[in-house]
Amino acid sequence: MQRLRSVLEALSGENPAQRKKRKRRHPRLHIVGSDELEATYAQASQAHIDAAILQPSLSIKRGADLALKYHLPTACVPRWFAEAGGLLSYCPKYSDTYRQAASYVDKVLKGAKPADLPVQQPIRFELVINLKTAKALGLTVPPSLLTRADDVIE
Repeated sequence: MQRLRSVLEALSGENPAQRKKRKRRHPRLHIVGSDELEATYAQASQAHIDAAILQPSLSIKRGADLALKYHLPTACVPRWFAEAGGLLSYCPKYSDTYRQAASYVDKVLKGAKPADLPVQQPIRFELVINLKTAKALGLTVPPSLLTRADDVIE
């Protein structure tokens, strides 16, 4: 989450002193279901919220479309959010996660007790930036951020 925060801060173009002076707040707009997305994006736009993080259990494509409609830079966990038109995604590399899960299934099927297996966390993460969306939102993505990205959609 810290890397995602630094990505969003880099996109904002403010340095830490400017942010502190502005006393930026981080309001939370709770959504129960996808049917509330449009009203929430409208509310965020009226409240002049700078950016949003979309819960991945909600409609990814709808969230990406509404982010553009309301000019609200939005990030989300799965890579397909950026592919669907969202600004950026930051998530574990799913192919690695699936490989880890398969090795656990193999161990359990060979008789290992699940409670005895160590908990593993993702090792590799993937940052995907959609430059087409950034341009539509009027954002300039710093070159230093583009070089860190694993994939850039143009």
